[in-house]
Amino acid sequence: MNSVEAKNSQSIQYSPSSVSRAERAMRCSPFLLPLFAAMRSTSVPLQAIAGASGVQHQYTRHPVRELGAESSLLWLIQVGILRREVDGQGITDSFRLTPLGRQLVEKWELQGGSWPAPSLSDRFYNALNRWFRLF
Repeated sequence: MNSVEAKNSQSIQYSPSSVSRAERAMRCSPFLLPLFAAMRSTSVPLQAIAGASGVQHQYTRHPVRELGAESSLLWLIQVGILRREVDGQGITDSFRLTPLGRQLVEKWELQGGSWPAPSLSDRFYNALNRWFRLF
């Protein structure tokens, strides 16, 4: 099992299959590492990710429609990489990394600041996992 040290010094254990699924989901997402690096220190609103703004901030390679960006972000929540930001009035449209997300971002930053391109099988298994999560 992989572990992550949380800020309160408790170790969080993740199964290898969970880590593998999370890595594959990040690699198959339309987002780039700078988005996740920004989410490590602050919450990032959906408006900064979608459309031309995402390209300007180097969060995406090409403009992603708001609905597509939100769908991809919600999938990353389901696999445990992200969480929605909450304020005093409820859930917001901003996102932050979870401890698992932080672990993966740190790993890829140490390996040169990018992750390997997803293979065809990565894309297939990611799509299959997303599809089966709908039921």
